[in-house]
Amino acid sequence: MSDNLIAFAAGLCVAVSVMAVIYFIAALSYMLTDEERSYMDEPPAFMRPIWPLIRLLTYVLGSNLPSSYLTKVDNNLQKNGVSFMVTAEEYICARIVIALLLPLLGWMALASSGDVDPLLLILLFAGGYYLPVAWVKDTRRKRDAELIRSLPVYLEYLTMCVDAGLNFAGALKQAVEKGPRGAMRNEFRIVLRDISSGQTRGDALNRLAERVDLKDISVFVRAVVQAEKMGSSMKNTLLVQAKTRLNERFQRAEKMAMEAPVKLVIPLVIFIFPLTFIILLFPIVVKYIEQGTF
Repeated sequence: MSDNLIAFAAGLCVAVSVMAVIYFIAALSYMLTDEERSYMDEPPAFMRPIWPLIRLLTYVLGSNLPSSYLTKVDNNLQKNGVSFMVTAEEYICARIVIALLLPLLGWMALASSGDVDPLLLILLFAGGYYLPVAWVKDTRRKRDAELIRSLPVYLEYLTMCVDAGLNFAGALKQAVEKGPRGAMRNEFRIVLRDISSGQTRGDALNRLAERVDLKDISVFVRAVVQAEKMGSSMKNTLLVQAKTRLNERFQRAEKMAMEAPVKLVIPLVIFIFPLTFIILLFPIVVKYIEQGTF
């Protein structure tokens, strides 16, 4: 009888604990306000399955993070072109959630076998904590390639708009509204926001050059700022920049095409040539074996 009471009490405690956890999570979820992301892109794919946990931790922890640290993280996200996907608070909380979730999943997978390696859990924790960092670096690499590729298109948009009679700010606004979606559009949108907030056009463009840190963007910014200071024709400046960037784009494509045969040498030597020799020599070797030569 006492054993039954103990089992019943243990089961009741477990049930109450589970209900308390569910109630706590439901209460926190109810307190969360509706997410406003009308001016932001979708979160990255690897964060979407755990996005409710990230939002929950952001609600609990976000307001307690140091403002200096948040500013540093936000500047880093802007420089890497992911500030339109996640905020600084969401990025920090995503690192914490993934760092805790991966070891938990690993422990659950290995607990049934009874062989849980603490070193593996530590590696999973470190890997989960630095996974968002690797995503940021990979996004930066892809964004730089996209910026270089789409800059000539936007320069042509700006040239046509200025030729139609608009000033640079109006042409930039039309290019943002009509241009293709992507990293270049987001960066020019930030420039328009800086100009609307009271900064001069030169300061907003210089902030673009510092934020992106690419040679093509820096040359474009210097040319526009110099044309504004000297009173030169903005149309001619943009037209020259568009032609120059387009020619550089073709030159880069030709360079990559010329480098392709050199890069194919190693795969050919390691993979293709040995397989070819094996296919050619296999019948000869089999024939000699049948004849008893070998």
